[in-house]
Amino acid sequence: MMQKVLLLLAGGFALELSGRPDAYFRILKGIAKEWEEINQRQLRESIQNLYRSRLIDYKENDDGTATLLLTSQGKEKILRYNLDNMKMARPSKWDGLWRMVMFDIPESKKKARDFFSFKIKQLGLYPLQKSVFIYPFECRDEIDFLIEIFDLRAHVRFIVAKDIDVELDLKRNFHL
Repeated sequence: MMQKVLLLLAGGFALELSGRPDAYFRILKGIAKEWEEINQRQLRESIQNLYRSRLIDYKENDDGTATLLLTSQGKEKILRYNLDNMKMARPSKWDGLWRMVMFDIPESKKKARDFFSFKIKQLGLYPLQKSVFIYPFECRDEIDFLIEIFDLRAHVRFIVAKDIDVELDLKRNFHL
């Protein structure tokens, strides 16, 4: 339950930062769905536990209401939950485009490189070469999330391609 409350708070934070209407409504829809499933008594207990564990703090507003705030510890925990639960959506129809992720991450960032590679394989990207992966569906947001978490922006490229010479093998691999 604490994980769900933290993720709801993160959703509220994402709403605040969201500049795109499509992202705003997607976030709002996810928050509403989770909110319906929460038992109010469990919610109060979870908020108290989060406060005691220093994952959230609160601020009293001038109008008598209170605002819950994520602490830096809470933000780190949310990132871990997001990484653990990250999944790729698979649309019903393929748009015919290939998404390629290529990287050349230096040895000084070996841990980040190894985890990035592990995570994109876990998400379903197929390795074409040691540091080149491919996926047939939109995945830019997920890849950008990983790039930001591991501070790899300078070392990772994302390409959308129409044709590739091993397309038949890839279609078979992805069951297209």
